[in-house]
Amino acid sequence: MKSSSIQFYQDLKVWQESMNLAEICYQVTKTFPQEETYGMISHIRRAAVSIPANIAEDYGRRTRGEYIQFLYISQGSLKELETHLLLSIRVKLDSPEMINNALNQCESVSKLLFFLIRSLQNQTQER
Repeated sequence: MKSSSIQFYQDLKVWQESMNLAEICYQVTKTFPQEETYGMISHIRRAAVSIPANIAEDYGRRTRGEYIQFLYISQGSLKELETHLLLSIRVKLDSPEMINNALNQCESVSKLLFFLIRSLQNQTQER
């Protein structure tokens, strides 16, 4: 599961980029209306944080198959986050430009997750 250059989950590009995504989401939601504190703000931040948290949670502690499952959970959280962000545009909680920055980062993280999952699945099949 780990290459020689990957010693910790923090070394994973997908974890780093998902942390960047969470940071962007915190910045974007700072400008949302205060009445959304327990609504959309909470949902967006929770989903954004769960992506790198799930990537980190089982890194190196379980089987490859279980780790892949946690990556799929991260992928589900990412799709949930995208949905919240798209709805935020539709109900005009912030400018589309600000939210699109987060959506672009979602796309980057999605690609990295896809490639990591595929790589791990290929390694499992090679055994």
